[in-house]
Amino acid sequence: MKDLFFLVFIAYVMLLGLRRPFLWVLLYIYIDILSPQRIGYSIITSLPLSLIAFAAAFGGWLAIDRKDGARFTFRQGLMLCLLLYCWWTTGNADFPEEALTKWDWVWKALLFAIFLPLTLTTRARIEGLALSLVLSVAMIVIATGLKVVTGGGGYGELNFFVDDNSGIYESSTLATVAIGLIPLLWWLVKHGTVFPRHWTVTLFAAALTFAALLVPIGTEARTGLLCIAALAVLLLRYSNRRLLFIAGAGMLGLAALPFLPQSYYDRMATIAEPGGDESASTRVAVWNWTLQYVQTKPLGGGFDAYRSNKFTYTMPVKKTDGNTTTIEYTEVEDKARAYHSSVFEMLGEQGWPGLGMWLLLHLAGLWQMERVQRRWKKAADEETTRWIAPLAAALQMGAVIYLVGALFQGIAYQPVMLMLVGLQTALHTYCLRIDSARATLERSASRKAAVDGQMHGAVAA
Repeated sequence: MKDLFFLVFIAYVMLLGLRRPFLWVLLYIYIDILSPQRIGYSIITSLPLSLIAFAAAFGGWLAIDRKDGARFTFRQGLMLCLLLYCWWTTGNADFPEEALTKWDWVWKALLFAIFLPLTLTTRARIEGLALSLVLSVAMIVIATGLKVVTGGGGYGELNFFVDDNSGIYESSTLATVAIGLIPLLWWLVKHGTVFPRHWTVTLFAAALTFAALLVPIGTEARTGLLCIAALAVLLLRYSNRRLLFIAGAGMLGLAALPFLPQSYYDRMATIAEPGGDESASTRVAVWNWTLQYVQTKPLGGGFDAYRSNKFTYTMPVKKTDGNTTTIEYTEVEDKARAYHSSVFEMLGEQGWPGLGMWLLLHLAGLWQMERVQRRWKKAADEETTRWIAPLAAALQMGAVIYLVGALFQGIAYQPVMLMLVGLQTALHTYCLRIDSARATLERSASRKAAVDGQMHGAVAA
């Protein structure tokens, strides 16, 4: 029954896309995030749904969709350079077979992010993509929040729609994405036109925000706690009553403490003392190994180059005998441990050139969104443009939260976040197009006024 529901829904959207091909772009986002082919049990598991939607989105835009206002920008060119560089490093990878496995989905994520801004040429399309992005993630977040409330959670113990610790279904990744999309959710509440502002929409957004905040708690993802802290700090910039905001956030945090399990406290304590946790200790060791690795291979070793690492580190082990607790330091040997950081993931796999392109891509996005905010904050009184500055602020906050989470996870090519990059690029291009059109109108009006003035002077003479 579940397979039938998914197949009927997908087939229906495919038919609608014959008249509105942009719907195929939204369908791909839905399939790529939710992965219905991994949720089902029978025929749907054997269908290449993601590839079908991917081909439909590209083919529909090329053959049917209008292309007015489509521009190729600097950030799209940067992603194209990164895509080509990843292709080159994959061909020269330390582990060719494993590198090809990762390349199979990375190229698609990067190519779609390059393509996405070309389709987002109107406000309706920009909002439609933002809404599809939020609601697709919301399906996983809501289910996770319900499981946390009704059955608790735990690190590595909370199952989502699929029992597969990859993609957005990885606990720390889901925590980062859930927190990072909260600002975009509230932009939709205040400025969305698909679901106009109403108390039911606000109530749903509040419940979804609560569920998103439960994800780091239920999964006991330390990165999620850092992302919540980053969100709180970022919101201070837009708060008119900062002291009241700080006091309210502190009171909510204190009120939640009695309801948190002891396992959550124990895991969060390792943030301050990483040496006492095996996972945190191996991260530091892998980062040190990566820095040494790129000294001999500055261009990187291709995808999954971490498989060649091997190192030893010292771990404190607590032993309790009655009322006496002793700590013994044990040397642990480990190998083939993942980077657990997007910065070191890019550095180890793509070397200094790849890391430079990745950092420039995201820093340019933060700078562009800051410029858009400052430019369009002045147009807040205009009905047609008052939505622009708040959207730029939401996308900027989402990008910062992603970068905070990426410091401790290997999510450099996370498709959801690359879609966010595409949305940022589209908004920046949209604003440039409006400014260009307004400048053209002003020049035309000035020329017309000059001509009228000359004619009036001639008549008077």
